[in-house]
Amino acid sequence: MPLTVERLDYYYGEAVHALRGVSFEVADGEIASIVGANGAGKSTLMWTLVGLLKPRSGSITFNGRLVKPVPHQAVAQGIALVPERRRLFPNLTVRENLALGGYLRSDRAALAHDESYVFELFPVLKERLRQYAGTLSGGQQQMLAIARGLMSRPRLLLLDEPSLGLAPVIANQLFGAIRRIADQGTTILLVEQNALKALEISGRAYVLEVGRIVLSGSGQELLRNPAVQAAYLGVQQRKEAVLDLGAGRN
Repeated sequence: MPLTVERLDYYYGEAVHALRGVSFEVADGEIASIVGANGAGKSTLMWTLVGLLKPRSGSITFNGRLVKPVPHQAVAQGIALVPERRRLFPNLTVRENLALGGYLRSDRAALAHDESYVFELFPVLKERLRQYAGTLSGGQQQMLAIARGLMSRPRLLLLDEPSLGLAPVIANQLFGAIRRIADQGTTILLVEQNALKALEISGRAYVLEVGRIVLSGSGQELLRNPAVQAAYLGVQQRKEAVLDLGAGRN
């Protein structure tokens, strides 16, 4: 597996055990998703995968190499994070934000090709190259955040809540773009509160609750799971039909 995470533990201080023995895998070229409620540890997991947080124990292996808790080394290994709430540079233009995404790359000639690629995905960005990122709409900012991540030419793209705060029609456009990115060979790990959309496009999926992976399967399997339907999809179930998520714990 390109990405293998084994028994990952992370603490905030000594009192808050945010990740509790988290283990999962993501196959080459697939979309995998992690769904869960607020506070489940999803963003903490993403930050740990790229070295922004240092785990107390456990290991992260990508393409057979251990990922060290150093952000620029994770990027050099081919991992890029598109963080929650975009984290753009608002006083820089669209083009300048894109340039920063490719900052560590030495193949300067190929950057123009990749810029053309992100413009195919998100044509509106080409129309606003000289516009400051902070003046874009929320949907356009999210497009720019994903495009900036792609400018590092990642082999693994981590997307943290890409649809957060967006109108449904814009969110649908983004999920369509995510499918196209995967179709071009980029492996994607998606953290998303919109469980329905995430599971629909995922070959593999996990449920994270209070820092633990409690359920796993294909996206379609979790869509059909009564406990997932009741907890995350708003489907009302008869009491006796609702399963305990913990019963599916790996």
